[in-house]
Amino acid sequence: MKTSPLLPSRRTFARQLALGAGAALVAPAAWAAPLADRKLGIALVGLGNYSTGQLAPALQQTQHCRLAGVVTGSPAKVQRWQQQYGLPAKNCYDYQTFDRLVDNPDIDIVYVVLPNALHAEYVVRAAQAGKHVICEKPMATSVADCRRMIAACQRAGKQLSVGYRLHFEPHNQAMMRLGQQQAYGAIRHLAADNGFKFGAGSTPWRVQKKLSGGGPLMDMGIYCVQGCLYTKGQVPVSVTAKFGPNPNPQLFQDVEAALSWQMRFADNSVADCRTSYTENMQGRLRAETPSGWFELEPAFGYGGLAGRTSAGDGKLDLPNINQQAAQMDDFAQCILQNKPTRVPGEMGLRDVQLLEAIYRAAATGQAVSTKDVVQLIDRSALGR
Repeated sequence: MKTSPLLPSRRTFARQLALGAGAALVAPAAWAAPLADRKLGIALVGLGNYSTGQLAPALQQTQHCRLAGVVTGSPAKVQRWQQQYGLPAKNCYDYQTFDRLVDNPDIDIVYVVLPNALHAEYVVRAAQAGKHVICEKPMATSVADCRRMIAACQRAGKQLSVGYRLHFEPHNQAMMRLGQQQAYGAIRHLAADNGFKFGAGSTPWRVQKKLSGGGPLMDMGIYCVQGCLYTKGQVPVSVTAKFGPNPNPQLFQDVEAALSWQMRFADNSVADCRTSYTENMQGRLRAETPSGWFELEPAFGYGGLAGRTSAGDGKLDLPNINQQAAQMDDFAQCILQNKPTRVPGEMGLRDVQLLEAIYRAAATGQAVSTKDVVQLIDRSALGR
């Protein structure tokens, strides 16, 4: 059956959120125990640095989900992971046997941690195998693929979440509250930057457009887009952008080396952002109002985040937590409690729409309207 490229209407989507995206889910009889009585099993698809260094260790700290399986093209990695995490052979797959997940009741959630251009294929296949899905950011390399992924999960009656870990992190949640509640007044200016020097230890596929979809904007710049939107509580109406200098044309022959852009909102406030593969940036997110300011620096890393404000002693005294554990536990609870994820596929679609607009603006030198992007803002930190 041909997949419709269209999303449900905004009214339909809002109604689905109100009812709970998982309201129609029924646990298969093959499950050994009711969902509420057990940890949900997660299979990691792709065993690169993020799965190895962040997700697998985080799954040793989760309360509502556990590492149940892996998918990789490397037999040597399978052996190491089996030894380290006690995974049974029946829960270890390669990319050819991936679809057999449909017969495995140990695995409830598939977490796609592959190069960006492969996200769509494996999200669709996971949904067809009857699994809920978490997809790493960016959700895909095109708006069309995002729509296809959302449609596949909707048809399967499964939840789709994007790996936006910072929505579950106290410092970034504080930025949401301060900004959206206008604690210092209406935000007039935002600034965000995020980047690193791409070197010998960097992942090669990130500079191959066929796999990455683009350069630092797709990798590090998306955090700036996300941070500005969830701090402001609005989606921009237009963007302008400019490619940065390329000091290494041989390395960056396929993708941009650096990029700066400005997002303009309906109230004429602006967000100025930068990203780069040629400059180490600590990662900053700052909001300014007529009455004061508040910021994070570092803002986007896995730990060590710190915040300051113009009020009181100037400190945001908040804990650093295991962000990935909080993210995955939240998604597991969404499934267990039949409620929607706060970082759904529609949010991933919105951000890819904005990334495409930024690239168009940089390529043309003209402002690009973003009035037609999905108008979805995270409000979890506000208790809404």
